[in-house]
Amino acid sequence: MDKKILKRSASGSSSTIPKAKKSSSSAAAVATTTTVPVSRNAPLPRPVRRVIQNFLLVWLDANIDETKEDFKISLKHLRHIVASITTFTDDQECFEFLREIQNEKVFMIVSGALGQRIVPKIQELLQLDSIYVFCGNKSFREQWANKFSKVKGVYTDIKPICQALEIDRERCDRAMVSISYNGLDPLFMYTQLLKEALLEIEDDDKKSIEDLVDCCRLEHDVPEDEIKKIEREYRAHTPIW
Repeated sequence: MDKKILKRSASGSSSTIPKAKKSSSSAAAVATTTTVPVSRNAPLPRPVRRVIQNFLLVWLDANIDETKEDFKISLKHLRHIVASITTFTDDQECFEFLREIQNEKVFMIVSGALGQRIVPKIQELLQLDSIYVFCGNKSFREQWANKFSKVKGVYTDIKPICQALEIDRERCDRAMVSISYNGLDPLFMYTQLLKEALLEIEDDDKKSIEDLVDCCRLEHDVPEDEIKKIEREYRAHTPIW
């Protein structure tokens, strides 16, 4: 059974399989009437990328253990690329989740064992863009993975997955957005993000703050001390008076 998270090994593991846990965060795209085609090869301006989060990453692996340090490190790498990450340890739960998605594009990391079971069932889902097989036996898994066009590769380390994911994310950004960078007011974009987070906060709900923090961490130009200040000083109360 595939086990290692940060870097896969070919050896098995008997880690306890926890109940599927879903954790996600997202920021909505901001609409504008000013449109100019974006160059196919040029990277999108950072303020534009900041508000475009109409896709998510699904990670399916029976051996995911969120208490393990290697998993936390892998998650940290991935969150520099995608703000919204949902994890599953059960392939049927994951399949049902994917079928319900309508308005977002999905990237998926899957273990070799579960990938062999679920990929044939999800290959034709329109909302699914790319699949990355994460396992310890690359040559063995490639035998079946190469049969499916949405499988971008078989990987034994998280860093090449991050590199491939970043390329595919940029491609999806260009496909979904035709927008003028000069036509956007940065203050307007920040206001929209803040307003969305505030409107979703309930009296005892910390999720929106976690969403905002995840979105900020996605951007390298947001100081870490400011992010930690939000986490440390936020107290649950009615956010709008």
